[in-house]
Amino acid sequence: MRYFLIILLIIIPIKGQTKDFFLDITDQIQDNEFRLSYGVSVTDVNKDNKFDFVVTGFGFKNLALTYKDGKIVNIINEDIFTDPSRRTIGVAACDIDKDGYEEIYFLNTDTYSGDKIYSDRLLDLNKDKFIDLFEIKKNKADLNLTAGRSVVCVDRKGNGQYGIYVANYGGPTRFYEKVNNKINDQAAKLGLNKITGGRAIVSGHILSDQSDIFAANERGDNFLYYNVNGSFTDVAKDYKVEDRYENGRGTALSDILYRGRLDILTSNWDGNHRAYVLDGDKFKDIAQPPYSNPTKIRTVISADFDNDGYDEIFMNNIGEPNKLFKILEDGKFKEIKIKNGLETLGLGTGAAVADIDGDGILELLVSHGETGLQPITFYKADINDFNYLRIKPLNKYGAPARGSTVTLKSNKRIHSKTIDAGSGYLCQMEPVAHYGIRENEKDIKVEIKWTNGSKSTLNIEDLNKTYEVKQN
Repeated sequence: MRYFLIILLIIIPIKGQTKDFFLDITDQIQDNEFRLSYGVSVTDVNKDNKFDFVVTGFGFKNLALTYKDGKIVNIINEDIFTDPSRRTIGVAACDIDKDGYEEIYFLNTDTYSGDKIYSDRLLDLNKDKFIDLFEIKKNKADLNLTAGRSVVCVDRKGNGQYGIYVANYGGPTRFYEKVNNKINDQAAKLGLNKITGGRAIVSGHILSDQSDIFAANERGDNFLYYNVNGSFTDVAKDYKVEDRYENGRGTALSDILYRGRLDILTSNWDGNHRAYVLDGDKFKDIAQPPYSNPTKIRTVISADFDNDGYDEIFMNNIGEPNKLFKILEDGKFKEIKIKNGLETLGLGTGAAVADIDGDGILELLVSHGETGLQPITFYKADINDFNYLRIKPLNKYGAPARGSTVTLKSNKRIHSKTIDAGSGYLCQMEPVAHYGIRENEKDIKVEIKWTNGSKSTLNIEDLNKTYEVKQN
């Protein structure tokens, strides 16, 4: 009898074990060296109609990582792109010249605050060769020679011509647009040239039917810019999101209540993390412990990793464990215990998501650095039985419609997602709305709100595919 009980006690814990949420697929990355990395963006770097991860290097090469034959490989080695002599930390991509392809903005920072030595780069792929638009004489008048952090793309007029908002630290904010065939800083004209400790930025349908801007700052109030016909008014104080005594970091737009509108996830360095939901004429922070507990936070990502129809929030911390939460109904955040992706000793500096291999599961790429050399890490959810839906909106020029909003409507939910214009902190996600499908979900329709406020509707007949929708 005693022998039988011993066997039973051994069996029970084994039977009760559950698999980890993430698979560690870092071994897919070829030539994954120890390096200092920061921001990560997802764009089609070489115009082959496939997305690539752009990983910045701080005194190391900028990388363009793509999926090929089961491996993640670097595909760009041009000096002007890799640029190892500069200190690149922020990155975002969007179509600033209305040619249907995205230019890439690399934000360089060789000093913590104030004046810097090297300007940023704005790269355009022209006949298989990258050109830095800031090296053209007519574009040199407004070079950014101030330390900065994040970059976001803003289609402020809703006409498909993107501008680039640059969050500087200890100097004026920049807002670059192509005007009369020149790259000009429009920030002063638009009233955006405030001086602060700029950190994270997002842009999308936050309040208006056009592209609004939320900026999480350090040592000063956050900004919330309401867009009225391409002009901006800061309403952060009116809407109670200024968060004056905190130091902003990772930020993302997310439909926290599954009600068909975007709200704001924003985090603070060693401070309380926020989940701002619009409640009447102001935002209300509904975050509760353990989600709100202070951490050394960097990137925040809202995405459905496991394709169950509920979004997760990945919190990338530096020098302490990462965290993962599932957003349940009514704004409840359930912590998911992870081993893969925990990175207890990880020096996380950036992260982004994309379905880079086309299998319907999002991959998560995490960059590291700042205080020590570490390689990139790579994860995806450990799932087998699932359904998904991907919506890829393109504007009238054929470029990713960053800043537009996709809303899924079904018998189970009304669920909005932004087409990411820049988020996380220093980063930018793939320009696709990725939905896992809930159990017994049916009667699915999708609505796209474009950056000019107009809407398109799509009836979904088939799952497990990507629908590419072009604006009329």
